[in-house]
Amino acid sequence: MTKIQDLTDFLEGIAPLNLQETYDNAGLIYGDKSWEIKGVLCCLDATEEILHEAKQRNCNLIVSHHPIIFKGLKQIQYQHYVDKAIIYAIKNDIAIYAIHTNLDNVLENGVNQRIAKRLNLSNLQILASKPNHTDIGTGILGILEKPLRPADFLTFLKLQMQTQIIRHTALSSQQISKVAITGGSGAFWIKTAIAAGADAYVTADVKYHEFFEANGEILLCDIGHYESEQFTIELLYEHISEKFRNFASHCANLNTNPIQYF
Repeated sequence: MTKIQDLTDFLEGIAPLNLQETYDNAGLIYGDKSWEIKGVLCCLDATEEILHEAKQRNCNLIVSHHPIIFKGLKQIQYQHYVDKAIIYAIKNDIAIYAIHTNLDNVLENGVNQRIAKRLNLSNLQILASKPNHTDIGTGILGILEKPLRPADFLTFLKLQMQTQIIRHTALSSQQISKVAITGGSGAFWIKTAIAAGADAYVTADVKYHEFFEANGEILLCDIGHYESEQFTIELLYEHISEKFRNFASHCANLNTNPIQYF
């Protein structure tokens, strides 16, 4: 019998909770660590629809990247998407566990390494490491298999990250060799990527005025928040299914990206 505690201990061995950012809410959001695991559904967002899928697939534990409760809840009234998810989880005894910025902040087996793997980057290192920790911090730096012209890099990036659109700065004649990556919201680290000598910076949630910070020194690529982190689902599935064989683990079928493209 495998308990939720067994799985959370394992995941926190990969990405300890103390590595999460101070604003984050990673960990067990709802449930009891003594519950026996019947099945696990891996996802990015633990929405009510994902909870329905979990119930249909006989899963009583959801492992999500984003915490469904991120800010403090003062009321639960079944009007907000967070309220609806939590009420459904409670009614159906489905536990919710989030592994968020702690998984972002590890070099090995983390969110950014998975992106780097899809782009076939080598010589990986943390983009903005924590003090006294070269393998812990924000983002990742790596080298492409071969230098690419900016337009060819964008084509490659779009294909490998399975994104419909890339918002980017002006193309130059500078070939792309060193690439910086921050899955999810990473505009804060644009100048860090430039200082690290990256030719391109792949991230998401870049605002209009933040694009100016590239200043012609780097190809800034916004591939979308969901798109940048979507392969975290299979990453979580691989971690869990390779370790635990006495219950079924699944990747969510439902795409929870709230953004559509016309």
